[in-house]
Amino acid sequence: MKTKTYVVTGSASGIGKALIQRLAENNVVFAGYRNPIHETDLRLISPNIYPFYIDFDKTETIKEAGEYITTKCTKIDTVVNIAGCVVAGPVEKLNIDEIRRQFNVNVFGHLDLTQRLVPILEDGKIINISSMASFGIFPFISPYCASKKCLDMFFNSFMIENKKNIKVISIKPGVISTPLWSKSIEENSKYFENFEEYSKEMRYVLENAQKNEKTGLSADKVVDIILKADRAKNPKLSYTVGSDAFFASIVSKMPQNIINRLIKLGIKLRIN
Repeated sequence: MKTKTYVVTGSASGIGKALIQRLAENNVVFAGYRNPIHETDLRLISPNIYPFYIDFDKTETIKEAGEYITTKCTKIDTVVNIAGCVVAGPVEKLNIDEIRRQFNVNVFGHLDLTQRLVPILEDGKIINISSMASFGIFPFISPYCASKKCLDMFFNSFMIENKKNIKVISIKPGVISTPLWSKSIEENSKYFENFEEYSKEMRYVLENAQKNEKTGLSADKVVDIILKADRAKNPKLSYTVGSDAFFASIVSKMPQNIINRLIKLGIKLRIN
């Protein structure tokens, strides 16, 4: 089997960690992390793993990561963009700086790093971990929904435009059991006091996030699809993972006014 070279962001936990453990058995993996405490753990997984620090909310670290990777290798086969965060809250109360952070981490950072890697990605693949949220039907996490949709749109244009035969695949998981949920609760909780008028709704969002971390699909289910897309000569442009993601894709095709009524009814039934 040919040894390939991968770049994976968000490698310290969840989908990213499950993926690099599989890839590193026979391949070289550049594994991105944000919290320095994870560097040693990543190195211990396999000698084929090369950890690199990157914080998508800090432009200088993206530049440094790009320089590190491009000086260590001359060809990348696949970039897997996984790192992300969730900003939650009612639109009228959302902190604008938090919305900017949402797009820095989920969109602009991935674009920046990918642009730096394109020169050594010819004939390769970019696999983005989007979300069923990209179908845009989930209230109180609109920054997350919008960022995932935006990520898909930018990279779809990139695939049409690029002259290096680089394929782009969007993986849209449903609810997956990963630390993303607890991290998101921690990051958003300091703003919850600003949402007093929406206390019932935000309590539901919080409880739902806690439940998702325990009951969601295994991260390995997403890894299986990533590997399937990576092996395919002509992969699909988009894959859903989980029945909830498939259902969201169907609902998103309905007229928007009907979607809105259904969602409002669903929220009312759950918070009362």
